[in-house]
Amino acid sequence: MSVIEHLMVPLKDGTRLAARLWLPDGEAHPVPAILEYIPYRKRDGTRGRDEPMHGFFAAHGYAAIRVDMRGSGESEGLLEDEYLVEEQDDALEVIAWIAQQAWCNGHVGMMGKSWGGFNALQVAARRPPALKAIITVCSTDDRFSDDIHYMGGCLLNDNLWWGSIMLAYQGRPPDPALVGEDWRRQWLERLEHMPFWPALWLKHQRRDAYWRHGSVCEDWSAIQCPVFAIGGWADAYTNAVPRLLEHLTVPRLGVIGPWAHIYPQDAAPGPSIGFLQEALRWWDHWLKGADTGIMAEPQLRAFVEDWQAPSTSKPDANGRWVGEPRWPSPAISPRTWHLAPGRLAATPAAPANLSIRSPLWTGMAAGEWMGTGVAGEMPADQRLDDGLSVVFDTAPLAEAVEVLGNPELTLTLSSDLPQGQLAARLCDVAPDGSSLRVSYAVLNLTHRHGSGEPQPMDPGRPETIAVRLKVCGHRFAPGHRIRLSLSSAYWPLVWPARDRATLSLETGASRLVLPCRAANPDEIAPAFAPPARGPATPQTMLMPSHLERTASLDLLSGVATYVTVGEGGLFGEGLLRFDEIDTSVNHSLRRSLTIQADDPLSATSVIDQTYEMGRDGWRIEIETTTSLTAQADGFIIEGTLIARENGDVVHRRNWQRRLARDHL
Repeated sequence: MSVIEHLMVPLKDGTRLAARLWLPDGEAHPVPAILEYIPYRKRDGTRGRDEPMHGFFAAHGYAAIRVDMRGSGESEGLLEDEYLVEEQDDALEVIAWIAQQAWCNGHVGMMGKSWGGFNALQVAARRPPALKAIITVCSTDDRFSDDIHYMGGCLLNDNLWWGSIMLAYQGRPPDPALVGEDWRRQWLERLEHMPFWPALWLKHQRRDAYWRHGSVCEDWSAIQCPVFAIGGWADAYTNAVPRLLEHLTVPRLGVIGPWAHIYPQDAAPGPSIGFLQEALRWWDHWLKGADTGIMAEPQLRAFVEDWQAPSTSKPDANGRWVGEPRWPSPAISPRTWHLAPGRLAATPAAPANLSIRSPLWTGMAAGEWMGTGVAGEMPADQRLDDGLSVVFDTAPLAEAVEVLGNPELTLTLSSDLPQGQLAARLCDVAPDGSSLRVSYAVLNLTHRHGSGEPQPMDPGRPETIAVRLKVCGHRFAPGHRIRLSLSSAYWPLVWPARDRATLSLETGASRLVLPCRAANPDEIAPAFAPPARGPATPQTMLMPSHLERTASLDLLSGVATYVTVGEGGLFGEGLLRFDEIDTSVNHSLRRSLTIQADDPLSATSVIDQTYEMGRDGWRIEIETTTSLTAQADGFIIEGTLIARENGDVVHRRNWQRRLARDHL
């Protein structure tokens, strides 16, 4: 293969988008192309990941092209938000441009992880003629219910975290080695027009038109090309995979492994798989018309996890691969457990009333909302939170119970205040009492009937509420117990409700339904090749990353503090130099979240961050601080950004936004 380090894709409005292109050597005829389209800098942001992946495809007869979106990397223009119509329009032009190149035969595939997985679905729904198939990894079909901003109508603290990271990411300048003397003008313009990312998203606290745009679940029929959807149990976006399989009508496949927010060939927790070979089988089938057998695979291949002692660091998962020929699967049927005081019972029990009013720092064992494969981010032993919750256990299981799908709760409860939260956790409890979280959900109770039109609770009036937990695949072993834990807070995962409500649960009519998978002794487990990759980009680690993650409780004040630190590589990658372009990158972030046990308005989140990049004679530093606090009627979100070139401050931004609370 050969690599074209930098080329510009022209758009109709005169803007040009920067691209990196891998081409197969020795091809006498044009070949299909594979597009990845994201804002994370093909030059030095995702270079370490791009090279072995796109190089692999090029070595197998594809033109692989990695395009930076408008206003990112060396692309011209400004990036004003995520998933805009303009972003999709640009992608349509890029695909049409690719299809017209001499090296392309007119057939284009699109793939991506996270943002790239989102826009692969969104662009597919726009039906560009040259787009023949997509692969979407760690993505969502619903931007409100399953993205980094809100969950169950609750504000995720990751909204501030990700918004802060976007300040640093978008604060990076074009590389003068590619752009020339105009780089500084473009950089200053980018900084001057930088949106205050976390405030953009905090303005929209219900599922309004802002979130419905780009949510392909609004019209499944809009997607008319084949879809291959990939997810992982340790990732936050897994719910989309079974929904895509159930609702799309095009040829489609799904794979869910134990992984975090990472491409599966590099995945953690392991086992990783030969994802690039699976992708190649997909592309060869849909872009080259070859019979690779990929469409004879089960519609869903999933890794069903076994018990594993709870640990915040999990390099590998225990379990096995299973295959479901179609989804929803006829091999999966609902099994109901009824809630009784302290028990999950096979038959309904006499009605009882239980009160829930957890300390607001309940949830310190939750781990990260979105796992990225680094140490310390997995949920801890849930006994830390179970003791602050109302808990329901089965008797020790006489035989294994295997679940695959979304657990569902039906609860009859009331609240003494108009607003409140509910967190539900499904756990696997070993004979020694250790508690492993299998699935969970959070619910802003004003969103109990939907997130389009929130409705306050009528204090004291019982209501029946449905709660759908995150999709999971798990085998509860004989002798273990199934546990349901309910709490009225889940900090630091979600921001607390305005009111610290006491919830009253009526157990007689409340129940847990698990999607239980029937045992099949003749089942043949799906098999994957071991991971393969193209040549790695030459790089040197100048300093390994340093990670910290601590939770503490001041027993005098009742203040809980949760701190995460990533130094020299936010996601554990370390301080790196990309040797071919003589460019080093170093990203560090410290996040501190505090809250008192009984005061929702005491919550604070503060994030300090630095991003350094460059080479001798050209050193760039982006420094940001962001914070979030709240009063009864509104949020206060603040931020600063300082940009330096060779140690000198060249730009400074300050933001302060006060945003009304909308049933939050």
